[in-house]
Amino acid sequence: MRILQVCAEIFPLLKTGGLADVAGALPPALGALGAGLRVLLPGFDAILAGLESPVEVARLQPPGAMGSHPARLLRGRLPAVGVDAYVIDAPGWYRRTGGPYADAGQQPYADNHLRFGLLGWTAAELAQGLDASWQPDVLHAHDWHAGLVPAWLQAAAMSGRKLPGCVFTVHNLAYQGLFPRACFDALGLPAHFFSIHGVEFHGHLNFMKAGLYYAERVTTVSPSYAREIQAPEQGCGLDGLLRSRAHELSGILNGVDAAVWDPATDALLPARYTADDLAGKARCRSALRRELGLAGKAEGPLYCVVSRLTEQKGLHLVLQALPALLAGGGQFALLGSGDAGLEAAFRDAAAATPDAVAVRLGYDEAFAHRLIAGSDVILVPSHYEPCGLTQLYGLKYGTLPLVRRVGGLADTVADTRLETLDTDATGFVFEEFSAAALERTLQRVQALHRRPAEWRRVRARGMARDFGWTRAATEYLALYRSLMPMSALP
Repeated sequence: MRILQVCAEIFPLLKTGGLADVAGALPPALGALGAGLRVLLPGFDAILAGLESPVEVARLQPPGAMGSHPARLLRGRLPAVGVDAYVIDAPGWYRRTGGPYADAGQQPYADNHLRFGLLGWTAAELAQGLDASWQPDVLHAHDWHAGLVPAWLQAAAMSGRKLPGCVFTVHNLAYQGLFPRACFDALGLPAHFFSIHGVEFHGHLNFMKAGLYYAERVTTVSPSYAREIQAPEQGCGLDGLLRSRAHELSGILNGVDAAVWDPATDALLPARYTADDLAGKARCRSALRRELGLAGKAEGPLYCVVSRLTEQKGLHLVLQALPALLAGGGQFALLGSGDAGLEAAFRDAAAATPDAVAVRLGYDEAFAHRLIAGSDVILVPSHYEPCGLTQLYGLKYGTLPLVRRVGGLADTVADTRLETLDTDATGFVFEEFSAAALERTLQRVQALHRRPAEWRRVRARGMARDFGWTRAATEYLALYRSLMPMSALP
């Protein structure tokens, strides 16, 4: 089976969030199951720098304003990912001084509809044989950046051609790729696609809606999130469409790439460890406290956050609960960036209590590993959470997750209560999205931490959970097979 994965970023070459982790981990997992997978990516600097032995496949001649800049399609190898790749080499669209989606001032590029429209159009061209040596059986498009993949496939199918099926995965429904009507006119899609039964959303072009409407199958990154987005609270205005597609919608839980996240082999840690020998975790904790300048007794829990600083992540609850956390003998460390107000508030908290609170703004992959390994508890109190990966890293590294019961957090963390201590407890879970509920849960954390034997039992159970990518890849492979005619299946 030949699968073309279409996405805007991929770990370890380019990462702004969890999408890159998934995009980088899924191809090798599918390859291990016998699938022939390639990826299609925009030609950002980091992607081109990681492309080995590139050869030109074709000069691209897209319709509409997408043809305003020269573009060609390259094929090569991404050794850092372990996958063959197509890369759209179009300097006028992708090689810019800012980030992949926004300029240095964090303002989205005004031509993002063309930049990512080109990505979707190119995928559809590959589906029609642009590369005579390799043609996909299934396309897998990720998030709004690739939302026009199924739309361009549908446009091509209007000629009567039989084209590959398409799976569209929603990583976060809140980010939809919304543009003015005039942006649709610049793409060259059939005019009738701009309707309620198409890409139109309250008079605007919506890339996410295009993916949800035209793809044969829609997935999200956890079963609970697949249910939640069919209701108004988390449906972001698209819940009606999602309910109408309920039979084609499923949730496949993300995994953890053991080649990157495994405390037994992690070269980024000052000491390695396993569930059977946790001496290395104690050394990681001591080294982290020294690195961060955290003073005083080390008896209370060390809490951490590794996150984008946004309203979604519930970090204002952490700020409100921070006095209670410190009063209970805990210490706190954060790595993240985002909302300027949250950045300033956490910076002020660290300045006020430098012996107990440490904050690093920005993102540092190596420090994220050290921070999670050296902490006792990782906080993920999200308002909504499609899947979440940091709680999975916490489980893997023996750092108990404290999460809100929502989305993928609900699917991956089992609450610790008296009746679950000997059965399935792996962390701490609260329901109500409030600082008071978080503070009550912190009290439960402190109570368990004063019982070392029970703490070790819960930690060992969490570390034993299997969230590897083989399970998810097997589910995706079954989904791909469902889109292929019986005659084409091996």
